[in-house]
Amino acid sequence: MSKKAKIYFGSIQQGQGSAFAALAAKVDRIIELLDFSTITKRDKVAVKMHLGFAYGCQTVHVFFVRKIVKAIKEAGGYPFITDNPTAVYNAAERGYTQETCGCPIIPIAGIKDGYHYPTNIDYRNVDALDMGGVVHDADVLVDLSHSKGHACSGYGGAIKNLALGCYSGPSRWNKIHGVEQSVSYWKSADCTPEHAEALVKSCPYQALRYDAKEHKLSLLLFACRNQNCLECLRVDSEIKCLQIRPEFFAAFQELMAVAAKQVLDTFDENKRFFLNFILQVTPHCDCMGMIQPSVIPDIGVLGSRQIVAIETATLNLIAEAGLIEQTIPPYFKHVNLDPDARLHPFQRLWGPMKNPYLVTEYAEKQGLGVSDYELVEILAPEETRKMKAPKQEYERQPTFY
Repeated sequence: MSKKAKIYFGSIQQGQGSAFAALAAKVDRIIELLDFSTITKRDKVAVKMHLGFAYGCQTVHVFFVRKIVKAIKEAGGYPFITDNPTAVYNAAERGYTQETCGCPIIPIAGIKDGYHYPTNIDYRNVDALDMGGVVHDADVLVDLSHSKGHACSGYGGAIKNLALGCYSGPSRWNKIHGVEQSVSYWKSADCTPEHAEALVKSCPYQALRYDAKEHKLSLLLFACRNQNCLECLRVDSEIKCLQIRPEFFAAFQELMAVAAKQVLDTFDENKRFFLNFILQVTPHCDCMGMIQPSVIPDIGVLGSRQIVAIETATLNLIAEAGLIEQTIPPYFKHVNLDPDARLHPFQRLWGPMKNPYLVTEYAEKQGLGVSDYELVEILAPEETRKMKAPKQEYERQPTFY
């Protein structure tokens, strides 16, 4: 693959105060341009999305989900939404039901998270993962993602939606979240129990844990702010038994690319579709189960048939928009706001070593597409402001028409 990938972009901004120029109309047009005609009649179409958790409700709005489901049906496909069992079972609390979405909602690895296919990975300390049987058996994939920050990789989008969301719970929590432990970061022989305890106390994010019985110090990837903080290394400046290395953070991203490739390899290339919603971009992942402040201005929606390109474009648009400094949660104690620092907004929050572009670079090496893209804006504000708006209809209660 050498030519540029085509990315369709609908901005949240509009040229006129009329529905024809607003985001919903742009999403309709993006769906048309993605061309669902490659969906064969009666194809089973997996719409992989995150349905949120507990008190979190900033995932892709059911209004847009229903539009996508309708378009799949019109193409002749049989769509279903899929995610992990917990998110599926309580999805109705956040407005996702078969009635509102327009299609069934099915746990990705069955009702007990036990329907899966062993999948060879052979990466660092991960030999295999169990891919959800429901997504494995589907004919078509629509990767529908809410773009947001992520504590382990800086960013979570289309690749993360597949790499973590398409595998069983034990694979996700015990193997993918744990691959970083394959990277050496602590010299146990040089560290006394007293010094280990001092290191634990030094971390303002509780990223270090010490098991005195096993004499084992654990560094937690999701909590560490690496170069934004380094309080632990200041305490360790004389003994030097602890290292904060880029490889520790990169391992998670590379495994995400490897795991996503295994999922995508189960689908024909012309039956993969990707939509990224860059709205309500929160600092944490949606699995946190809480409403969070948006730390990036709303940007819009992207659609493509290439996952590497759409992720790269998403990250670039977020970088151009920048952080909303006044909405950064106060528990982010070490945020790099230096305007001269060449950092992505998510690196400013989570630390420079959590480079969000790494996953796209690894995915490109895995052959999942190209990072070079052409951004095609749909109904751009400059275009719609010059157009004649159709007659506006207003809701007039209590009549129906």
